[in-house]
Amino acid sequence: MSDHKIRIGITMGDFNGIGPEVILKGLSDPRLLESIIPVIYGSAKVMSYYRKLFNLGNVSFQTLHAVSEMDARKINLINCINEEMQVEPGTSSAVAGKAAFQCLEKAVTDLKSGHLDALVTAPINKKNIQSRDFQFPGHTEYLQQAFGVNDTLMFMVSESFRLGVATGHIPLKEVPSHITVEVILSKLRLMARSLLDDFNIASPRIAVLSLNPHAGDEGLLGSEEIEVITPAITQAKEEGMLVFGPYPSDGFFGSSLCSRFDAVLAMYHDQGLTPFKALCAAQGVNFTAGLPVVRTSPAHGTAYDLAGKDLADCDSFRSAVYMAEDIVRGRTARKEILKNRMI
Repeated sequence: MSDHKIRIGITMGDFNGIGPEVILKGLSDPRLLESIIPVIYGSAKVMSYYRKLFNLGNVSFQTLHAVSEMDARKINLINCINEEMQVEPGTSSAVAGKAAFQCLEKAVTDLKSGHLDALVTAPINKKNIQSRDFQFPGHTEYLQQAFGVNDTLMFMVSESFRLGVATGHIPLKEVPSHITVEVILSKLRLMARSLLDDFNIASPRIAVLSLNPHAGDEGLLGSEEIEVITPAITQAKEEGMLVFGPYPSDGFFGSSLCSRFDAVLAMYHDQGLTPFKALCAAQGVNFTAGLPVVRTSPAHGTAYDLAGKDLADCDSFRSAVYMAEDIVRGRTARKEILKNRMI
């Protein structure tokens, strides 16, 4: 596959957020077209609106009726929305939520059918996208059901730092009840497998964070470390994984400990994503480990406060595209190696 371009579907996300802007700015670099075929799932009118607003006339795309019509030399766009829409940068609307789901649904259909090699999703508004057909906390949970897998891992990745979360998009007050030995073990298995298969790291070293301050202080500040997290680490070691901890999260990221591991498993969303975004926001990527397909996204949200102001940075989006390409090529190469060994 090294000589072939990778077909990457790109969903527009919430069109009143910065998704269209980072897509257009990211694809304005002609070097991307040397190795990938981008297929935007969105609205030609919306993308044209932002192209004019930000004076990005050098970014041209051809509109398709079906993914089979894609041109390997161009930026392709599948028009998923036919009705008229009013673009209001920085505003949440039910219309934008409906459009975001239509784009996602079409892209996933083409991904399932093998017409795409990977999917890069621009940010959605997790509230306005809710409907009878989308009742999920976010992309990760939707894709988990769409591809029929038992579990996935939200894996935040940069060149120097990789971090997964045991619990994802749930209220903070519900976190303790969702942390069990089996949940932690499942995430550790997904993380270890992804580090090997997707990032070519043999025998990865994984750090596990505590839930409570000071790792519970021997039960004084909480018992989850003693009753749940440590037993999960022990079982993971028995399965052959190099897993260590639990480490108090307040001191972990500011010490040299962080650099000693290939990845970190945090117990809840903000415990992990706050330091990750502080350290790696510009180049960080959200990768969904555990899917049979490759899906990445920028490590930021809709950023309504920046929408329409020509202030959005496209580095994270561009990193998401390149990472999707790298993982597809890596998985393919690994399959070829294994196939040749069996012959």
